[in-house]
Amino acid sequence: MSVQRAWLSVRALFYHAHTLALFTKADVTTVLIPVTFFAVAAGPLCHPSRLLHAFSWIWLHTLQAVMANQIKAPEEDKINKPSRPLPQGRITVQNATVVRWLVAPVCLAFSAMYSSQLLATSFAVQAVTIWYNELNGDMGWLSKNILTAFLYGFVELGGTLAAGCDWSKLSATGRLAVHLNVAVFATTLHAQDFKDVSGDRLTGRRTFPMMFPLASRMVVGLGIPLWSFILIKIWDLDVLSSALFTIYSCYVGARFMFYRSVEADKKSCKYYSVSIGTFLVISYAKVYVTALVRHASPIPGVLDVLPRRSQPCSRSFA
Repeated sequence: MSVQRAWLSVRALFYHAHTLALFTKADVTTVLIPVTFFAVAAGPLCHPSRLLHAFSWIWLHTLQAVMANQIKAPEEDKINKPSRPLPQGRITVQNATVVRWLVAPVCLAFSAMYSSQLLATSFAVQAVTIWYNELNGDMGWLSKNILTAFLYGFVELGGTLAAGCDWSKLSATGRLAVHLNVAVFATTLHAQDFKDVSGDRLTGRRTFPMMFPLASRMVVGLGIPLWSFILIKIWDLDVLSSALFTIYSCYVGARFMFYRSVEADKKSCKYYSVSIGTFLVISYAKVYVTALVRHASPIPGVLDVLPRRSQPCSRSFA
């Protein structure tokens, strides 16, 4: 009997772990993998064991952010994302809300184990998450784009600090890459909203594509190629890479302007994700090469006003 109870407990544990994983399933290719790669390059990775530290930090903060978002509009997910845990009935909204607020202090405590800089970054993620969800920052098209972009940037920053040997420093190139990524997301992220217009209308959310159908497509259609040109110049790409990058970006931008059905928008969104991934890969490569040429140096600015505690890789926490 005790063996049976133990087996049932193990099954329940795996069931709940699977449920948590499903909350972040859609973010594996758009957040977890690319941001982890960015952290490895921008840290740069101090020791192979730090990869687990960085991924854990990124996943925990992504989890609390997406849970806060998914418990807010479960009816929308029944239309737009029926494979998520709440529409599937794997967990109730009430229980998911409890877990969401339990994960938040876990994120802060986990960050405090590293440095005050990482703790401050965790607080920033919490603040943006609350503003976006509990304070309805996602209901307006401008605040939705900006808050999502900053959330992505803070998660990149936190993962990078967790991956490095010194949990209080970020290289100049790494910081530039974070700023560029935030700018790209803030100006083009509404590309993901075209396919969700029906669900957004149900919840009363006012996205850029809903408020300005034509202008929003023009911004994406021209913005993606423009950003490709800017990044080519900043990161000094070779001729062949620049040509391929530009051609693909122009193709993706043109799709949003000329193919406007729901199915076309879904496909265009996938192409957009690839283009964003390409933007990020270029950043990774530049940051990583720069780190190989010279050691990461402290950056004056916001991080410097916080107390520093250097953590060499030989420490037991590594």
